[in-house]
Parts: sequence; structure tokens; C-alpha cells
Amino acid sequence: MDRRNLLRAAIAAPAVPLLTGTAAEAAEAAERRPRADGERFALAVLPDTQYLFDADSADPEPLRETFRYLLDQRDVVFMTHLGDVTEHGTPEEIGLAGECFRRLDGKLPYSVLAGNHDVNSSTDDQRGDSAYLKAFGPHRFAKMPTFLGSSTDGYNSAHLLDGGGRQWLILALDWRISDGGLGWAQGILDAHPRTPAIVTTHDLAFADDAGVAALSAHGQRLWDRLIRANDQIFLTLNGHYWPPGRTVLKNDAGHDVHVHITNYQDRYYGGAAMIRLYTFDLARGTIDVETLAPWFLTRRPGALTPLEAETIELTGPADRFSLPIDFDSRFAGFDPPLLPAPRPPRSVVDRHTVAYWRFDGAGQAVTDGSAVRDLTGNGNDLTVRRLANSGPEVLSLSADHHVDQPAHASLRFDGGKGPDRGAILHTGPSAALNSMTFTSGYTIEAFIKLPDPFVGDHAWMGILSWEGRSGDAGKTSGWSPLESTCSLNLSPERFLQYVVYPADRDADPTSWSHALPVGRWMHVAVVNNGRRTVVWIDGSKIARNPSQPSHGIATSGRPFVIGATSFDLKYGQGFYGWIGDVRITSRALTPQQFLSA
Repeated sequence: MDRRNLLRAAIAAPAVPLLTGTAAEAAEAAERRPRADGERFALAVLPDTQYLFDADSADPEPLRETFRYLLDQRDVVFMTHLGDVTEHGTPEEIGLAGECFRRLDGKLPYSVLAGNHDVNSSTDDQRGDSAYLKAFGPHRFAKMPTFLGSSTDGYNSAHLLDGGGRQWLILALDWRISDGGLGWAQGILDAHPRTPAIVTTHDLAFADDAGVAALSAHGQRLWDRLIRANDQIFLTLNGHYWPPGRTVLKNDAGHDVHVHITNYQDRYYGGAAMIRLYTFDLARGTIDVETLAPWFLTRRPGALTPLEAETIELTGPADRFSLPIDFDSRFAGFDPPLLPAPRPPRSVVDRHTVAYWRFDGAGQAVTDGSAVRDLTGNGNDLTVRRLANSGPEVLSLSADHHVDQPAHASLRFDGGKGPDRGAILHTGPSAALNSMTFTSGYTIEAFIKLPDPFVGDHAWMGILSWEGRSGDAGKTSGWSPLESTCSLNLSPERFLQYVVYPADRDADPTSWSHALPVGRWMHVAVVNNGRRTVVWIDGSKIARNPSQPSHGIATSGRPFVIGATSFDLKYGQGFYGWIGDVRITSRALTPQQFLSA
């Protein structure tokens, strides 16, 4: 089949989806495709390159170097061009650009859309045949593993890419999309209702000299007809105008849509094929944006001219910035997260489990005197008690919980100072746990969450402890004989502190964490292997774990307590925040065996 017939076949194919190539070709392309590891990946955005493909003054070398750079970046999973590939849209300019793009074919998936300089600017996407369509029509993308389909005219395309453990939709829309093109784009969104989408087009917004963006006339139409009603669309990218800029608009669901302009053709060497990288970090809930010119990165040190040096990287507020996005929350309206179901107690209790408490039992109450059962059957039941002068509001049941917590419930503590207040849960006077020394090793686990904002003075509040005093256990090495023999606390800087007086020596080895975040559930595990203690937070070992020996826990037969350390609040306070499931075992567990595993 010749090139013209291939083009006609592509345009005549069904609008949704347009998929061509054999399964073997698709598999081969997928194998070549870059893969982002974990929850981090990057999208490359290439704006107007028209001055690099301008009749007899064309110079594609900067773009070739940009492509070489992108192929070396393992985090980059896709590149999107924002239109105005060429200056005049002639067959010669388009042909040179098309040949340059071959460097990416089969190596990095990408999209290209028409700008007003690539086609007859007075027409919409029903303009028919063009030099641009011959080079950058659907046939160009058909073998890419990300290619989802094209509108029947061939000027609009859709791409589905993987990154950070989920799929993302890219809509590459023509310079002047028609009503039919808008209907096609809506059909793509309707066919993928749970996929977050990014709209790329040439003309959507412009910016003032301060980088504050506003919709253009064409952009207002695209906003009103497509973007605002589709909550999936959270980011739009366009070129055409300079200077670069950005804004945030609210869609019909009341959610943020980030609107960004990227164009550097007014810069030295027509922008020198400057690229913008959008690095999605799902673990941090952030998109980090940077802008650079790879062509100048190849210069040897000291060889950059002044103009090259000032263009090699842009760091202004419109060129280098971070977008904080709670992806789960932003996408919950169309793609609610699939949360794990509660796990029954038998799934986390074995013969080594000494005590296990959770707060989702039928009829569970938190009034004074209420019991929380030890689900191991070992008799280490807890009793609720409010501290002196504390009202009922200092302790309540909550449905809030860590996403990986076995029970979907927690306790909400409102302990504090001025006045001193709080609540505790403590074992009975004859509970076996009170006198256990764990000389062969142990693991203490708890899920906790600190409020956001973290209001008030909550220095040295206790999370859990043994009521027995170190002095009563014959220990003299600590800062006070009134200190608990074992306690998990929070310092004024929100550093987690685990202090233990070992059963076999007069010492108080203490572990210290980093500053704990607020407004986020955490899993805390204290693991002792019979020789030393290591504290883990969310499966990561903290840095400040003492190397001195720590054999077991000194006890004096006093109760185990959740919600405080010093009950008279003389040296601390009641807990402020949430506590979920708590488990104690008589062996050292690995992160794979933690409650959150």
C-alpha cells in the first residue's frame, strides 16, 4: 500500500478506537517503551518549534539533541508537542520535521497536534488533506503502544499511557477543533470515565507579563464545551502565546483545573527546542515542573556564550515550580479509590500475639468503665478512664483509619494542656501483660494520626506506655525515677520518642524519629530482637536507633496504657489525635509481617 492509500485508510477507520498493527508489533513496541519505576514518572512537553523549521533558515539540530536527551531519561514515559511544528507548513518544512521525529519512533511514545502555522489557520479540523496530515496523521502513531485512536479527520488524537501505577489520558486537540471534533473528544472521555485526563492544544490561554494566565476566545469555547464539565480533566497545556504562565480554574464539580502556557519561541535561537518536564510524584502528591534546553547541555564547561548560558535552564515562577495535588482526593469524584476491606482479627493474631486491640466491635463504647477486648483471648482487656476534670469529648469513636489498617475504626483523643485533660485505656491489675519482660524479643505496633492543624501545646504527649515507674523497677540511669519503664511519646518538635528500660541492666536506650507529619495516618512499629531495638515508621527504619544492648522491658507489674504516659500529667499530657489498631507480639517481626502488610 502506498503512502497516500495508507493515509486514506487511517482517516477512514472508526473514530473510537483506531488501533492498527499486529499483536506482535504492539508487544515489541511495549517492550521498547520506557517504564517509570514506582510512583514517579515524567511527561515531556515540547512547545512551538516553528523557528527551527523555517524555510532555508531551518536548523533541526536543537530538536535532535532534545530527543537524544529524552531518550536517556528513564522517568519520561511520553512526550507531547503543543503545535506550530513549523513556520509555514510547507511540504519541505513538514518533511524535515517529520524526519527529525523519527528519532523517537519505536523508542518513546509521543503526540503531535497542528498549530496555526502548520495548516491553513482559517480552517478547523475538517480542512481535509494537508502536508501536516501526511506527516503527522494517525498512521504516524498507530504502532505506538499508547495510541488510543484518532478522530475521523485525523487531526485529533488520544493516547493512553501508564505511569505511577495507573493510566492517564492525553487528548491532543487541533488548532481549531470543530463541533465534530469536540464530540469525538467527549466520546473518548466517556469511554474512559475513570481515567484522569490532560488536554493538550495549541491555543487555550495566554498570560500577562507577571505570568498570570487567562483563557483566550478559542480557549473559552474549549473550556465551556469540553473541559469544565469533565472532572477527569485536571491539567491543560498549550503553546502559541508567550510569555509562559499559568492559572487554576474551578470546573463544574468545584475542583481545580491547572491551565499552563508553555512557549519559548521568543527566546534565543527560537527557544532552542527547550523542553518542559512534568514529573509526577504520586507518593509525595506533587508534580514538579522544570524547563531546560538540552542542546546547550552538550557544550563543554566554559564554552557557553552569554545567550546560551541564560537559556540553558529557566527558573522563574512560570518555568520552574511544583504543584501540590492530592491525587486520590482530586480524582475521587470519577475514580474513587478501592480501599481494602477490613481484615478479621484471626488474620493478624497467631500464637506469638500477646495482645491485640481494635475499636470496631459491635456495641463498642468509650464511656468511663467501658471495656475494649483483647482479641487474642489472653485476658489483656482495656478499660476506658478519663483523666481528672476531663469531659466526654476527650475520647470518641471514629471511622477514620489507616488505609491498610485491619479494622476500619479508631479512637479520637482530645488530650491537652491548660486545662490538663485526656483519656486513657489501661489493662486490669491482674493482666498478664503487666509483668511480661519480653527478654527474647517483641514487637509493639500502633496506627496513629496527628491532627492538621496541630493546634496547641502538645509537648511530650504519650501514645502508649507501661504505668510502672523506672524507679520502682530499680533503675537510676534515666532523667527521672518517675519515668515510665517503657513509653512511646511525641516531643515538642513532633519527633517520635521510644524509651525503654531493659529488664537486665540499668540503662534507658532511646530511639528518635524525624518530625512526624500531620493530617496523615502512620504505622509505627517498635521491634526488639532480644539484643537491640529498632523503630519503623510506615515500613521505613528511622535513623536514630541506639546500638546499645536492650534485653526486654523492665516492669513492676503495673498496667499497660494507651493514650498517655504520666497519668497525673505532671510530666506529659493525654494524647491528641487518632489511634487505631494496637498489637503486641513476643517476637521480632519484619516489615512484611507488620499489621499494615
